[in-house]
Amino acid sequence: MYSTLLLDYSKERATITLNRPDKRNAINPPMIAELQSALDEIEKKKVRVVIMAASGSVFCAGMDLEMLSAIGKQSPQENQDDSRRMAKLFRRIWSFPRPIIAAVNGHALAGGCGIATLCDFTLSVPEAQFGYTEVRIGFLPAIVSVFLTRQIGDKRARDLLLTGRKISAKEAQQLGLVSEIVEPEKLMSRAGELADYLVEVSPGSLSRAKRLLVTAEQAGVDADLDRAVLENARIRCTPDFKEGIASFLEKRKPVWKDE
Repeated sequence: MYSTLLLDYSKERATITLNRPDKRNAINPPMIAELQSALDEIEKKKVRVVIMAASGSVFCAGMDLEMLSAIGKQSPQENQDDSRRMAKLFRRIWSFPRPIIAAVNGHALAGGCGIATLCDFTLSVPEAQFGYTEVRIGFLPAIVSVFLTRQIGDKRARDLLLTGRKISAKEAQQLGLVSEIVEPEKLMSRAGELADYLVEVSPGSLSRAKRLLVTAEQAGVDADLDRAVLENARIRCTPDFKEGIASFLEKRKPVWKDE
């Protein structure tokens, strides 16, 4: 049924596994659509907890190279629609009515970092790196910024978003983006233990607590996402974006032109 991910059920638990290991689980349009479909399917079932995992040695490297290449050829409306789909996915993960546990088995960068850190709990192996690296290729971490500033505060968010630097799992934990660091061989079992713990608590209380947390922020989040979608679409038409993507694909140092 799914080509970019695996979806498994065990008792009251669902596990979504990003399954493009040969592409470092990079995000492409089918993956965005299938993640939405999987979450829709899970919500209709008697599932209490979701685990978000990944095949291979990388959790998610961000946008797929083919998707990045195609962006430069899209119309402004296509770019806006594309940005809105990503915003919709991020908001869906953030607001999903059941707890989601991310089991981060390797690097989580750009959009992949967004997926990993928007989950309610983020477990990570020590070797994983996190980062919102968009500015390094002339892109804009507009959509994720809406959530990141709320998660770790304005000053810390500026550090990560303006530098595009990669951080260790330890620093990500210190910033509040990672809940717990777990050795690789224990990652999935620890995610299972946490899932079992959540299954034992009152389902009504859990869903109401999640709804309360989301409701408190949703008006501001939705307004900010509307602005972020427009900015995300606009930057795709700039010289720096085109140069950044070209230099990244050609593996050379960019020559920036935009001001």
